[in-house]
Amino acid sequence: MPRPDGIPQEARLHFPNGLGDFLAASLADRPLLTPKPFLGRAEFPDGGPGGGSVEWAVVWPEDEEDGFCHSYCNTIPTPEGGTHEAGLRQALTRGIRAYGELIGHRRVAAATGDDVTAGAAMLLSLFLRDPQFQGQTKERLASAEAARIVETALRDHFDHWLSADPATSRVLLDRIAERAEERQRRRQQREMARKSATRKLRLPGKLSDCTRDSAQGTEIFLVEGDSAGGSAKQARDRDTQAILPLRGKILNVASASADKMRANQELNDLVLALGCGIGSHYREESLRYERVIIMTDADVDGAHIASLLMTFFFREMAKLVDNGHLFLALPPLYRMTQGEVTHYARDDAHREELLATTFNTRGKVEISRFKGLGEMPARYLKATTMDPKLRTLLRVTLPSRPHSTLTDPAAIETADEGFRRTEKLVETLMGRRPELRFDYIQKNARFARDLDL
Repeated sequence: MPRPDGIPQEARLHFPNGLGDFLAASLADRPLLTPKPFLGRAEFPDGGPGGGSVEWAVVWPEDEEDGFCHSYCNTIPTPEGGTHEAGLRQALTRGIRAYGELIGHRRVAAATGDDVTAGAAMLLSLFLRDPQFQGQTKERLASAEAARIVETALRDHFDHWLSADPATSRVLLDRIAERAEERQRRRQQREMARKSATRKLRLPGKLSDCTRDSAQGTEIFLVEGDSAGGSAKQARDRDTQAILPLRGKILNVASASADKMRANQELNDLVLALGCGIGSHYREESLRYERVIIMTDADVDGAHIASLLMTFFFREMAKLVDNGHLFLALPPLYRMTQGEVTHYARDDAHREELLATTFNTRGKVEISRFKGLGEMPARYLKATTMDPKLRTLLRVTLPSRPHSTLTDPAAIETADEGFRRTEKLVETLMGRRPELRFDYIQKNARFARDLDL
């Protein structure tokens, strides 16, 4: 007679290939990042306190959800883990770091055991003489020698497994490195948030702040160096306009480690001046200015610095961009004068356009090129770039994201795809992999019209 609770009278579980078959059955056809699992078995000498054997099976699925580690000692389940699981994690972590050092993959040097095993599916079975368990239920192994035994048994096997498939191993190392960097980034966000909370009145000394207390109607100009900062300070409206000079090239956060970002003084000063925090700690209500304006020289170096700053805002303060606070100033590159008539040209194309239209009458046109914002007299800078009544600003925008007010599923999918394309483009142009930039240039070089080399 069948049981009313649906439990069969008898069930036979048979895994002829040991933990490898058990692991495959547990994963239920989930796609794998490492198609070939890391599995094996090792025996110890019968004599001595460590006599026995260890068997293991480890694989990393493509998705990082629902990772697990099921361990056993002498066929007794140990759901709370113990020293044998610690040995497994230590073997995997040290193996990943050593292989990364061997192939020059330095990003995994800071990986922890959690970075390596998060999302992994792991099975471990240890047979050990006279095991010591913690508690009456034997749910946790406490034998001190188990960690050393398991790590020693797995170490060489794991090194060989990584070396046997370099392409897959590199993909695995990339994911572990990304997880480590994300962990460090979250830690940095918490630290910066704490600094912002405890140092609200200790703004960067180089910040020339505005006098207005509320954020409404205020703006902060991010400028290149002290010379440009000097001209901008003379040209600003002290009531509503603040100036923050940034020295040198801004750190490229798309290719820098979290430690480098945390140690970068310019970015720390920027975050402190804005007051709103970064990443998941961003607080719109704490933003100290209504507009954040990137004001760099109108040349290729200025464009490079602007792109580095936009990368920082996209990666660390995307909500600031989403909410319409980020702008690009458009300073002129040329001053053109003919008699009493003066115009400013943004670039070479605009200069030629003015020569063909506004200055098409007879008479000499005096053209002076500004070497940089620091070389521009304050009155010119105010008239062309900083006066709200006369200037032109470009608002930096992002594709709508799914968490916005969209309700139509098709619109949400389109918005999501647009944002993902932007993320991919930023990673291609600013990330760590030069081959992606090379491929992008090859595919798009034919569209380039003007090159500033």
